[in-house]
Amino acid sequence: MKGYRRADPAFSLCGLCCGLCPMHRGGHCPGCGGGEGHQSCAFIRCSRERGAAEFCSQCAQYPCPRFAQAMEYDSFLPHRNMVRDLERFASMGAAAFRAELDEKSSLSETLLAHYNDGRRKQLFTTAVYLLPPPELRQTLAALDAECADVSCVRDRAALAAQCLAAAQAAGLELKLRKSPNAEVLGLESPVCCLRKTVCLL
Repeated sequence: MKGYRRADPAFSLCGLCCGLCPMHRGGHCPGCGGGEGHQSCAFIRCSRERGAAEFCSQCAQYPCPRFAQAMEYDSFLPHRNMVRDLERFASMGAAAFRAELDEKSSLSETLLAHYNDGRRKQLFTTAVYLLPPPELRQTLAALDAECADVSCVRDRAALAAQCLAAAQAAGLELKLRKSPNAEVLGLESPVCCLRKTVCLL
C-alpha cells in the first residue's frame, strides 16, 4: 500500500508476526509498513482512516468485527493468534516481544537449515509461529541429540515432524487453515488469501 510506513514491519498493526512469514524472510514482502510491495490490506486502510495508529489495539473500536473474519482462515501465516499477540505485545513490552520474535526467527532458520527435506517448510514455519519458545528450544535440543548420527536429511526431516506432531496431541493444529474456496478450486491457502481483501501481508 503506497506511502504506508511503520516503525517495526516485523510485527503488523493487526497482530501478525510478519518477521516469521516466509514471504517476508524470502525478500518477497517488506512486512507491515516496511515499504512498497505488500498486498492491499483492509486493516491498513481502516487504520489510516482512523488516525493511523501503530497497532489496532490502540483503536477505540478494537477488537472490531474485522478480526473475526480475518482470523477464520490463514494466509502464509496462521491468523488465529492475532488478538492474542497484540495483547501479549502490550503486556510484555516492545523490546521483550521483539526479542522473542528474533529468537523464533533463529529457531526457524535452524529447523529449515538442518531438518528440511524440501517438503517441510510450511510445517516448520507454522510450528515455530504457534509454539512457545521454551517448547521449541526443547524440541530442537531433543532433535539434535536424536539426529547426531543421522546424516540422511529425509530421515532427519521425518524425526523433526514426529517431534513437532506431539503438540497436536495437546490440541494444537500445526497446519494452515484453508478457506473453503481454496479447497473447491484446488488452490493453496496463501494463493487464495492473496486474492482476498483481508490478506494482511
